[in-house]
Amino acid sequence: MNLSPTLSTAISNFQLPDPLGFGRVTGPVMFVADYINGAWQAGELMTYEPIALNPAATSLQFAQQCFEGLKAFWVEQDEPALFRPDENAKRMARSAERLCMPEVPHTLFLDGVKAVTQAMKPLIPRRSGESLYLRPMLYGMDTQYPLAGSDNFRFAIVCSPSAAYFAKPISVLVERDACRAAVGGTGDVKAGGNYAGSIQATRRCIERGYDQPLWLDPVERRLIEELSAMNICAIIDGALCSPALNGTILPGITRATLLTLADDLGMPALEQPIDINSLLDDIDSGRCSELFACGTAAIVNPIAVLADGQRITRLQQVDAEAARFKAALLGIQEGRSADSRGWMFNSAE
Repeated sequence: MNLSPTLSTAISNFQLPDPLGFGRVTGPVMFVADYINGAWQAGELMTYEPIALNPAATSLQFAQQCFEGLKAFWVEQDEPALFRPDENAKRMARSAERLCMPEVPHTLFLDGVKAVTQAMKPLIPRRSGESLYLRPMLYGMDTQYPLAGSDNFRFAIVCSPSAAYFAKPISVLVERDACRAAVGGTGDVKAGGNYAGSIQATRRCIERGYDQPLWLDPVERRLIEELSAMNICAIIDGALCSPALNGTILPGITRATLLTLADDLGMPALEQPIDINSLLDDIDSGRCSELFACGTAAIVNPIAVLADGQRITRLQQVDAEAARFKAALLGIQEGRSADSRGWMFNSAE
């Protein structure tokens, strides 16, 4: 790949942190494409730098913005490989439609993430569990004070060489007061506003010594949904169980992958409503043997404690089945296992 002298210099001067952590640094490369007068313009690679954005832009005034998260892996492969970027492109299209933004063409999305990945080759970590995290974004550019959407938009991709979100089993606090999303809202798309609305509960959770809040359904506050930054799975009666998608849960790509991989691991997979009170009782009785979080950033992360007010429930088993799922997932992502389903995309092609 031929890079401009400015880009080459920025990459050669960049230093990776040690330890790597998750999202601690932003790579020196970004990809930008604009939507102007009803048409997408050609995208280009450029050095990572602040963007010029009018303070009255719809992305700032009305949160007309969505994003994605995906990873490129370069462990056993000859070239860095992207995990299921086609699914990220489809999900961003759904998010864009919900927020009255133009769909980023599939080829433009894939060309962009491949271009950033190839440019970042010298800075992609090669150790297992580490990767290049990519963050595609789409946001409105027009200035509007009346409530209306933009006509012009920008698609941008930034990146961060990263390890997993958490480095150890986590503790989770049930959120009984606030709601993350409601049916008919934007909970099932990856809109930035969803995450802004979860920051307060996440901060309260961390102040109490926990890692993530567990959101419940907005109507009865009874059915579990997801964590602030990732989906959740349970092993109940020997089956992999995940809350059923109901219009308020983000359809995680890692979540869907694990439900498929369950068959490879000889385990039934169920998508069904999960009552929080029943789940706590099932953990106490041993019917629920394990809980874990899953997502692009988290990969597969075991949960050690689930707290609901003063009720502190400790999992009897931590990181047994989660470790199996993580090994199966990373085996495909990092090139040690056969990719029989065509999930990996060579960034050089």
